[in-house]
Amino acid sequence: MMNVVNWLNGIIWSNALVIAFFGVGIWFTVRLGFPQIRHFKRMWKIVLKKESKDGNQKGFSALQSLALTVGGRVGVGNIAGIAVAILYGGPGAIFWMGLLAMFGQATAFMEASLGSAYKVEVEGQFRGGPSDYIEKGLGQKWYAILFAISTVIGLGICVPGLQTYNTVEAMNNAFGANKYIVGAIICALLLYIILGGLKRIGSTMQSLSIFMTSGYLLFSIVIIAFNITAIPHVIYIIFSSAFGANAAFGGVIGSAITWGVKRGIYSNEAGMGSGAIAAGSAETIHPAEQGLVQSLSVFIDTLVVCMITASLILVTDSYNVINEKTGEFIVENVPGIEGGVGYVQAAIDSILPGIGGAFVAISIFVFAFTSIVAFYYYSESALVYILPKDNSKIMKYSIWIYRIVFVGATYIGVSDAGAALWNLADLGIGLMAWLNLIAIFLLSKHGVSILKDYERQLKTGEKISFDPEKIGLPNADKIWKKVV
Repeated sequence: MMNVVNWLNGIIWSNALVIAFFGVGIWFTVRLGFPQIRHFKRMWKIVLKKESKDGNQKGFSALQSLALTVGGRVGVGNIAGIAVAILYGGPGAIFWMGLLAMFGQATAFMEASLGSAYKVEVEGQFRGGPSDYIEKGLGQKWYAILFAISTVIGLGICVPGLQTYNTVEAMNNAFGANKYIVGAIICALLLYIILGGLKRIGSTMQSLSIFMTSGYLLFSIVIIAFNITAIPHVIYIIFSSAFGANAAFGGVIGSAITWGVKRGIYSNEAGMGSGAIAAGSAETIHPAEQGLVQSLSVFIDTLVVCMITASLILVTDSYNVINEKTGEFIVENVPGIEGGVGYVQAAIDSILPGIGGAFVAISIFVFAFTSIVAFYYYSESALVYILPKDNSKIMKYSIWIYRIVFVGATYIGVSDAGAALWNLADLGIGLMAWLNLIAIFLLSKHGVSILKDYERQLKTGEKISFDPEKIGLPNADKIWKKVV
């Protein structure tokens, strides 16, 4: 089976996907007029503004929507994924990861604004995402169902186990914790949260995301500060390696681009469609605001958290680099340590001996857990799209069955199958990415219209509202008449 998975990954994760991600990111950035720069200040205003509490919450607040996607994006990929990218792509992989994220902010805006614009109300809750804008915007129901199925399989079955695997490995290495018990604890906590529905998911993600991200960044910055004099060299080695100018890493420039993009996609998820699902589940006065919220989420994930992790590893020289073609070490600074969480542990231990294992284990536990909760919500939303809306009993029982399947898929991560789980995760994410990138490219004119409408209202000073008919957005007027 894994041979088939590897073969499919070879097709899905070809150079064409690398070109597609960069291509649409650059195209959207230009067409939208660099919103990630022009509206950076406004992004923070949107998520920090006081929300009204009327007791009839149908969706996430702006801050909860941000927390959900930051919680989903800031996961194992921000620690283990960064280390793996450096192992196979060298320090230059970090440059390509950051560049992808910068352009990916525009991609995130595009998919999120469309997801919000085409949202619907199901069982008293807002739901939306790629399946809705594919069906209503492109008029292709089969395509929409295909994306929904790929999301259920990708985020609901292929990815959760990977988060658990990295968590139980880190906890076992740091504290000698029993893998099966740690896995059971993760599943029990997960079940408690998802049974609480939208409100419990939103409040939990808001608290945990802020706590975990702030704590991880503060601790990492302290470690980096002990090696502050190494920062100029790190910047040099990242840029020189990215373009093959560094003699040591000149032979892995292709791997630097591929691994930088591959791990960047896994980390920031821009273009994958998950951010559109969060945006479609949020309460907002205008779709453009959710687009800006998700653009900010990509910034926090990659251009802040991932860059801090990379700096932590590089300033302490706690990494190895392997030539994928020959299997030989190009650089071997930390002999005997596998690429992954071990690099971050070694980096911390180089300054605070004995602390690295515990810190990384706790960080991964929280990071992975919030990612699993986010993946559940995304995949549940995709399942709700597939299910009949006129039969609440079928929907109720189907969601219950799916919860059991999802928890089971999460627990599978206690097995010793790390490579297989990474490959399955790559397959699920890659398939979603291809389907969503094509859709948002074809619908990009509507995303541009949404932003122009929002900017026009900001300029005139009128009360912000959204009327799909005014900008020629097809099949998206029913829900917004209620919102307005």
